[in-house]
Amino acid sequence: MSDYEENESKFMRKAKENPFVPVGMAGFFAIVAWRLMKMKNRGNTKMSVHLIHMRVGAQSFVVGAITIGVLYSMYKDYIVKPREEQKALKDK
Repeated sequence: MSDYEENESKFMRKAKENPFVPVGMAGFFAIVAWRLMKMKNRGNTKMSVHLIHMRVGAQSFVVGAITIGVLYSMYKDYIVKPREEQKALKDK
């Protein structure tokens, strides 16, 4: 298997394990692209202020995606899995 195929499968495996990582990455790039296009119409706003707003928006999206991913993972590990284990014990 070539390095390209190995990296691709590794990314897909990681994306299946943590589905909110690709969502966070996509949101990050979408916000940055949107703010870069909006830069033309920034008016009297200084460039540094515009870039700070872009960074804060992108980071907020990524942190939100990570938080939702952690909460989802905790839900699966501490609520869904114990219920399945209890159901399996009752069926025996």
